[in-house]
Amino acid sequence: MQRYFIEVSYKGTRYSGFQVQNNATTIQSKVQEAFQIFYKQPFQFTCSSRTDAGVHALQNYFHVDTEVELKNQHVYNINALLPSDIVVKNIIVVNNLLHARFSADFREYKYYITASKNPFNVETAWYYPYQLDIDLLNQAASILMDYNNFQSFSKKNTQVKTFLCQLIHSEWIFENENLIYTVRGNRFLRGMVRALVGTMLLVGRKSISISQFKQIIEEQNCQKANFSTPPHGLFLVKVNFSSLHDC
Repeated sequence: MQRYFIEVSYKGTRYSGFQVQNNATTIQSKVQEAFQIFYKQPFQFTCSSRTDAGVHALQNYFHVDTEVELKNQHVYNINALLPSDIVVKNIIVVNNLLHARFSADFREYKYYITASKNPFNVETAWYYPYQLDIDLLNQAASILMDYNNFQSFSKKNTQVKTFLCQLIHSEWIFENENLIYTVRGNRFLRGMVRALVGTMLLVGRKSISISQFKQIIEEQNCQKANFSTPPHGLFLVKVNFSSLHDC
């Protein structure tokens, strides 16, 4: 039995998230279906990072254990079976101990905000026409690096053993008329990036102070954070495995 990593990219607008669900169309269900049609047998994939409905990814992974030989030259054929908003980028033979979810060194997300109404990014950036202080935003982003318990930014009823996450990068920048938040860490909680963005925007609008932002983090109460940030501005940019291509 050989383990393979399957690298995918997708626009999440039309899907109910990454992981397979009952009575819902997801990225996983469409990719598994394409593999089943091409290889003429069922597959059960394991997800790396479970993006929510409407969230996009430039890079995400599945892994699968199978006795069927999966070949990278079949990527073209599999993509022909997939809708235009999902792409398989690579099929990689890996060590059977490498796990798509638990072996990642870090994950990187970006959230895109635009202050100008633009018909060409309506599904990939949040139109947010408010005055923002980027210096305050970056003060808040920097403060996050001093903490590792992010319970305040985790959705209710999230079934995890710990709320501890280690962030290694957190920054706001302007680029190509967009305001972009980039965050990189070893793991992220359900709804965490969108809650971080929504709460920091309150700082950027001067609706709350830096000290109030710190208090929200330290209270470890999700009712204090702002979870209203929509999904369509969020991209999973990278899932890094240091040993992926050494197998």
